[in-house]
Amino acid sequence: MMDEKVLAAQRWVNATYGNVSGYNRCPENGTTGWATMYSLTRALQHELGITALSDNFGPTTLSRLASRGAIGPNEPKANIRIIVQHALFCKGYWGGDGRGTWDILTQDAVYDLKQNAGLSDTTTVVQPKVFKALLTMDAYVLTPGGSDVVRSIQRWLNGRFFHRSQFFLMPCDGHYSRDVQKALIFGIQYEIGMSDDVANGVFGPGTQAGLRENTLAQGDSGVFVRLFRAGMVFNDASQTFNDSFDAALAEDVLEFQGFSQLALNGRADFATWAQLLVSTGDPTRPAIGSDAITSVTPDRARTLIAQGYWIIGRYLDERPSDRPLNKQIQPGELATIFANDLRVFPISQYYGGEVGYFTYAQGFTDATEAHTAAARYGFDASTVIYFAVDYDATDEEIDSHIIPYFDGVVAGLRSRGRRYRHGVYGSRNVCIRVTEATDARWSFVSGMSTGFSGNMGFPLPRNWAFNQIAEISIGSGAGQIAIDRNVWRSGSDPGTASVGNSGSSVDQFIVWLNEVYSLALDYDRGDPALRVMEYLRADGYNDVAWWALLGTIDHQFVEYVNDSGLERMTRFRDPAAGDLYDVSHFGASCNGVLLKGIPDPRTNFNEADMATWAGDLITFYADWRRAHGRTGVSGFEYCLDELAKIGGENSFANHDMIADIDALEIGTALRFGASLPEELQRVFGSGGQYQHRFRQLWMNRFGSESATFHSIVRKALLGDLGLIMNNGRGKLLGGVTSPGDLPDDDVDDFIRGFEEVISLRIDEEPEGRLRTWRLG
Repeated sequence: MMDEKVLAAQRWVNATYGNVSGYNRCPENGTTGWATMYSLTRALQHELGITALSDNFGPTTLSRLASRGAIGPNEPKANIRIIVQHALFCKGYWGGDGRGTWDILTQDAVYDLKQNAGLSDTTTVVQPKVFKALLTMDAYVLTPGGSDVVRSIQRWLNGRFFHRSQFFLMPCDGHYSRDVQKALIFGIQYEIGMSDDVANGVFGPGTQAGLRENTLAQGDSGVFVRLFRAGMVFNDASQTFNDSFDAALAEDVLEFQGFSQLALNGRADFATWAQLLVSTGDPTRPAIGSDAITSVTPDRARTLIAQGYWIIGRYLDERPSDRPLNKQIQPGELATIFANDLRVFPISQYYGGEVGYFTYAQGFTDATEAHTAAARYGFDASTVIYFAVDYDATDEEIDSHIIPYFDGVVAGLRSRGRRYRHGVYGSRNVCIRVTEATDARWSFVSGMSTGFSGNMGFPLPRNWAFNQIAEISIGSGAGQIAIDRNVWRSGSDPGTASVGNSGSSVDQFIVWLNEVYSLALDYDRGDPALRVMEYLRADGYNDVAWWALLGTIDHQFVEYVNDSGLERMTRFRDPAAGDLYDVSHFGASCNGVLLKGIPDPRTNFNEADMATWAGDLITFYADWRRAHGRTGVSGFEYCLDELAKIGGENSFANHDMIADIDALEIGTALRFGASLPEELQRVFGSGGQYQHRFRQLWMNRFGSESATFHSIVRKALLGDLGLIMNNGRGKLLGGVTSPGDLPDDDVDDFIRGFEEVISLRIDEEPEGRLRTWRLG
């Protein structure tokens, strides 16, 4: 929005200094921005007699101002007083007449700014460091999305440490940022006794030594507790700011330590301080994860195991270049890894070192090539592949390039049947933003890059699995290997212990799932069938989109099963068509049916539909729209060619559809009292209902009526499903033309194709007795 006083400032500074050597004109648009602040900074430097003008308000500018004393009514140069007034206007304060008269309006503006910034100083003159703050874009009032608690900490830090020579005013806008993190470290350094010429805002050896001497526990109080609480608030680990270490803070600390994979003691020990202040945390703390560009030989595998590492990240692929690194998994390497009781997680990084690389098209290409490489090695379905952003991407670049790239990754993996899930490697901010925008399964944090702006002022992402904290070399001779140490978060991505699994038999699946069910009975917390489906869903269907649709899962039960030693089964050979059956897909879909139930009357639509056939149909629609731009094939033809295709790799292949139908069948029965072991046998056992899946779907979900079918499917594609499901549908569409923006005939053509595929599959099934679902 155009501001007349800002416009006046821009016109004045350009007119007054436009012919000065080294001055850069700012736009005259009435909008405050860095260009305006830089122009005012260069104007001030010129008035101070500095000839080499710069955007940077550095030591020379400060020292020249200090030699003049605080700027106020006695400042002899009117233009310096005018620069103050125009800077106040640009900050949103009424600076006075704009002609340099230091009147009551100017005095009130200076006073208000100091009060907003947390200073106890009540004078109405501008000290050098206040002048520096004036010529930034920092805000000293709460801005949208900011936190009152964070702002109270910002004001406290300013008020307590402003008199120290290296401490400059930080924003008081309620947002945690790089500058705020650095200010907190300065505050800690001052409180541990560092002099002004030693304190530097860096988490170095002196700061670390001082914190080791300041372990805090419940019952303590004072300034160090206040500093510690500030760190907890900044890391989203507490919402209270005072100087008392009470029982509530101890509980918050325990939760933060557990989340951060630290020793649980409820105290502010060095490891906890470090985790709050720097992205590596304590880089010497225990770590069992690693990643490397070097192949794992038998000797190196033994080194890894001997030094406590049991999971390693390795690169799937590498494109030819002038200086190839030969970093990809080597022939026979996976067998060596597994033979030595190591696990592996796959990384995809063809480049990723600068912003220009990241486009939607590049993400699509990288994903399809990563899929090809992962499938060639035999990685199982639902394996997470980490796609890398290996530079310090800013918020603007994340919006303009990184998120579109990951949208391409999602589409690329979907185009190959969603066999693999995408994860993200990058700074904390990259991981957080990409996860929010694209539902990345897990985050692999480049915590080792402590200087990245994306690691300073951001907490660990909620879905972090690996945090890269140190680069080291271990072993000797043939067993020597250079690795990055990664802290692995318990209960997150376990990596892969084997590849090339062809799938168990259906009988093995029944036995295995009954064992999970027995564990759920022993666990004895809530509906055991629901716990089972949550356990299945946890392997790939537990991101924020699923949380919004169905809520979270019982992670304690997942750990309970993992601790039992029962190996997770990911797929088996379906007895109907011999297709590989996706166990986690079935579990997620059945979880939805168990929680929400199939609606009655049948023309209604709910979350169980979205968790089963409708969600997959929406992504399949998106596949068609992407293909349509290249082939021009109609929706009807695309359905006949690709929908429910046995062995297919699109987003609604046969293995997806049969898992959805079985989830509808079993989930509905379980809602009305059937036992899971009996249902498994009835559906999958010899002569079971698997033989009549499509007949069951047509009769029980759509009433065996074409009109009902078209009504429900149109609602899935076009209807108002409520805020959560509307948002979910938008994400599944992934930016393609919405069904609502297509001609009705095109949408109907697509729906007719869906109906025709079901009809054809019914024709392939034997006659048999069907069971009517009880709906609602």
